[in-house]
Amino acid sequence: MAYKDDSAGSFKSVALSIIGRVDFIQLIAMICLLTIGIFFIYGTGQQVGFRASLLWKKQLVWMAVGFAVWIFMTFFFDYRKLALFTPFFYVVCLIGLVLVLVIGVELNGARRWFSVGGISIQPSEFAKFGLLLVAAWMLSIRGFDINKFHNLVLLGIVCGIPFLLIVAEPDLGTGIVLIPMICSILIVAGLKWKWIFLGLFLACASVPAVYPFLKEYQKERILVFMNPERDPDNRGWNSLQSQLAVGSGGAYGKGFMRGTQHTLGFLPKNVSYTDFIYSVIAEESGFAGSVAVVLLYFLLIVSCLRAAVFAPDSFGRYIAAGIAGVFFAHSFVNIGMTIKIMPITGIPLPLISYGGTFTVVTMALLGFIQSIYSRRQSVW
Repeated sequence: MAYKDDSAGSFKSVALSIIGRVDFIQLIAMICLLTIGIFFIYGTGQQVGFRASLLWKKQLVWMAVGFAVWIFMTFFFDYRKLALFTPFFYVVCLIGLVLVLVIGVELNGARRWFSVGGISIQPSEFAKFGLLLVAAWMLSIRGFDINKFHNLVLLGIVCGIPFLLIVAEPDLGTGIVLIPMICSILIVAGLKWKWIFLGLFLACASVPAVYPFLKEYQKERILVFMNPERDPDNRGWNSLQSQLAVGSGGAYGKGFMRGTQHTLGFLPKNVSYTDFIYSVIAEESGFAGSVAVVLLYFLLIVSCLRAAVFAPDSFGRYIAAGIAGVFFAHSFVNIGMTIKIMPITGIPLPLISYGGTFTVVTMALLGFIQSIYSRRQSVW
């Protein structure tokens, strides 16, 4: 008696199931950005020399860890189950932020990292994730009306505590990213415009009150942003040299590892593979390469917003909207500070800048988007 071989059909169904779960717009953009990052981390590292010449190898390791997390989040993790552990994760993140202020490694007057076995861990990156989850969890609780004043105050307190702890490190750059992240969630949650305008008014009105409490270097960054010529040989140096690097790239750049602003040391080499890597990309690949990077980030944000639109529940919708806010803030602020439309802050470029914790957390966020996308309403 002959039996029908269903192995081919089973393989086809599994392949179709995998394809249906993955947002290939995000996957292609993510791989392209990681590839660009590793090339330019390698290139800048060879020009800097010493330990920097090996940073690309470390980044490959972090990328591998990030991919493992991304695969797990995409195919084996149901984001909805995390809602049960969100309050606990939030508390753990707060403990980490407090401990780093006490026992963290001090570097250039800031305590932002733990050093464990030679590996630096930045609690503020995990806190960003924890704050995203707790805000989405609170807003998705049945009966929690964000337009009621007491609920708005409660959410403000929950978000304000980690924000203040991060700013106290000080890490104003990461603190700034939290603002558009939370604002994105609130807008999607249906916050009325009267509260939005009130928040904008209070934020603007508080600037004169907050300014005296900023550290001197933070005040100087603001003043130099408004007038780089104020201190061209010190505080304004990075901004001016970054603009020269971007502008000198022309249409198609000077060629890989041939950027003179960085090679000759005008653009500080210790930040060329982190905060100012976009300046190197612009100089060596020109306007064409710069626009390509911007378009790739646009695709990432579109994939986040698409996941938010088709999310099966409000928890997933708010998470996806918040992650879109994170990518917008990081890419806009980082690129903006290289062309003098934003003040210089220590905000890295997602998937491109060198950084272990940041790379893994970024890919975990993208895995979250895939987890939401795979359970979209059009599938289930």
